[in-house]
Amino acid sequence: MSPVWYAAGVGVRRGWTELRQTFTTGQDLFGYAIWTVLLIVPLFLLRDDVLDSGVSVGAFMLPSLVGMTLAFTGLMTTAQLLATEREDGTLLRAKAVPHGMVGHLVGKIIMVSGTALASMALLFAVGVLLVDGVARQGGSALLTLVWVVPLGLLATLPMGAVIGSLVDSPRTVGLLMLPVMGLVAISGIYFPLSNLPEWLQTVGQVFPVYWLGLGLRSALLPAEAVTAEIGESWRLLETAGVLGAWTVAGLLLAPSVLRRMARRESGAAVAERRRKAMQRVG
Repeated sequence: MSPVWYAAGVGVRRGWTELRQTFTTGQDLFGYAIWTVLLIVPLFLLRDDVLDSGVSVGAFMLPSLVGMTLAFTGLMTTAQLLATEREDGTLLRAKAVPHGMVGHLVGKIIMVSGTALASMALLFAVGVLLVDGVARQGGSALLTLVWVVPLGLLATLPMGAVIGSLVDSPRTVGLLMLPVMGLVAISGIYFPLSNLPEWLQTVGQVFPVYWLGLGLRSALLPAEAVTAEIGESWRLLETAGVLGAWTVAGLLLAPSVLRRMARRESGAAVAERRRKAMQRVG
């Protein structure tokens, strides 16, 4: 076995270990629960309102929020983890081991993917108890989910790694929450994108959040719900195309950015980041 494949195998085992740890840590479980509650509240409050398509607002929102959770976890959690591990020296230690960065990043992919899928499943399981008309579409829906969910992860994980490699600290990632939430607001998560002005529709369709929500709505909502969408179409080919384009862009960009970040890591750089962090705490 080549050293790279061996390092990747070590990364897989590390990722599973980190997953088990996060699912048995009270603080992490509390965070997942709070996230679910924050998303369930608007579902509960709007579950009886009805869109022009005849579908309840709650039913429209549930698959959209599931898609948003996938995108948010893949993008922001990956960025937060990498930025944190740059600051505390974890990435420097991984760099010191032959092919250690490969194993480290594979482990992070396993860990973030697992938490994203678990967060989605928890939100969906609670949501279907509150709203009607969701997840009754049969085998074709399952086939759509089989490619939309993995493609959504591939479209967001590499870009999260790019962000985590470029920012100076985890606090910078936190500041990015504001523009990300603004993006969510124009991505058709809480109401149909067709209700927005055309220029905002165009902006929303550039990013993967909208397309993830659209793909999941096509799989989980009844056929008549399509009348609320742009062009009254699920646009599955366009969904695959946009998510695929983000995947290709991320996979092309992330390796070079990560290599550049790894080359710049040193004991002096880690010590300087720790000094600045201590000054902020003090």
